[in-house]
Amino acid sequence: MEVGVAVAGGGIAGCALAYELARRGIDVVVFEKRQEIGAPKRCGEGISSSTVKSLGQEIPRRCIAQEIDGAIVYSPSMKEVRVEFSEVVGYILERKVYDKWLAYRAAKEGARILAKHEVVDVIKEGNVIKGVVVDNGFERFEVRACVTVAADGVESTVSRKAGLNTTPKLVDIDVGFQYEMAGIELEDPHKLLFFFGKNVAPRGYVWVFPKGDDVANVGIGICSLYSRDTAKRYLDRFIEKTPWLRKGSVIEVNAGAIPVGGFLKDMVLDGFLAIGDAAHQVNPIHGGGMKEAQLAARIAADVIKRCFEKSDFSKKALELYNRIWWEERGKELEKVLKVRMVLEKLEDEDLDYLAENLSGDDLVNFAHGKGLGKLAKLLLKRPRLAKVVLSVLLE
Repeated sequence: MEVGVAVAGGGIAGCALAYELARRGIDVVVFEKRQEIGAPKRCGEGISSSTVKSLGQEIPRRCIAQEIDGAIVYSPSMKEVRVEFSEVVGYILERKVYDKWLAYRAAKEGARILAKHEVVDVIKEGNVIKGVVVDNGFERFEVRACVTVAADGVESTVSRKAGLNTTPKLVDIDVGFQYEMAGIELEDPHKLLFFFGKNVAPRGYVWVFPKGDDVANVGIGICSLYSRDTAKRYLDRFIEKTPWLRKGSVIEVNAGAIPVGGFLKDMVLDGFLAIGDAAHQVNPIHGGGMKEAQLAARIAADVIKRCFEKSDFSKKALELYNRIWWEERGKELEKVLKVRMVLEKLEDEDLDYLAENLSGDDLVNFAHGKGLGKLAKLLLKRPRLAKVVLSVLLE
């Protein structure tokens, strides 16, 4: 088989890229190792309405489990910081449905999506990647391509086989564990809940993302370097101590690694590039990657289209993807990473102090890499933290 672009991975990054490429008239095939697009989910399933608008999507109602109009953030001593809006500002998706919709949309534009087809190797000619080796459970076959794309998640075995080093540092990886729970008591089923504290979730947080009046994703993300126990045990203890969760039933269990930093300066090789979680394109504070994967897909598609127009698929030609992504997304995400680096050094008493002095708008700004100056001024009032803040800001 010969194709224009071979994409390893049929998650959001892979399907979004296939859609963008097909719209530009490029022959693209997506190979997904699992037998079903979108399952199992490894996500809290939240997305903002501003992201949906920026992506130009009209998401079908069947993809949306719940509309969200705000959030409540709890400090270690259960001080509240409320983020409230008078309108819908986000959604909790049904990722299994949303991912399939992205695949349907790509297929409608002319892309080919093949589930139960695992990319097990790449084809190399010298230092040039010329395609992939695919196993569909019955046979192995070669697929030659002008450009090969790794969209196979944070583990990205395809990148490793191609020779692109995407291995993150341990400090830039969180471990996520989540239950979808039913029969719980939600005071406001349109608010996201976040719980912080070293005993709750070291270098992370517990989240409750409502999917209905009594259904929610209840999960945790932590860094193993800061933890004395597994993510599951931290989450189980939190649920056991929370009466309105303790009575619930576990309908689904999800787990996985989450890249929260370690952005790649170089995401390309001759005939090859990485995208989405495979390229660590994730917000370092909340660990969300749906927006970043789809914005990166647009950038990658434009660059690949240009490569086809010039019949040049060299590393030099594909490096435009690096430059544009860093200008449009990388610099902002590095600011967000600075915020995370400050917050992860705080003790519980410092988090309580921030909860007393910050507004909901401040928290929204921090998640977008803004307002770091205000955070620094607050923390610099605590002498113990002055050196910590300055070391991060001046790094």
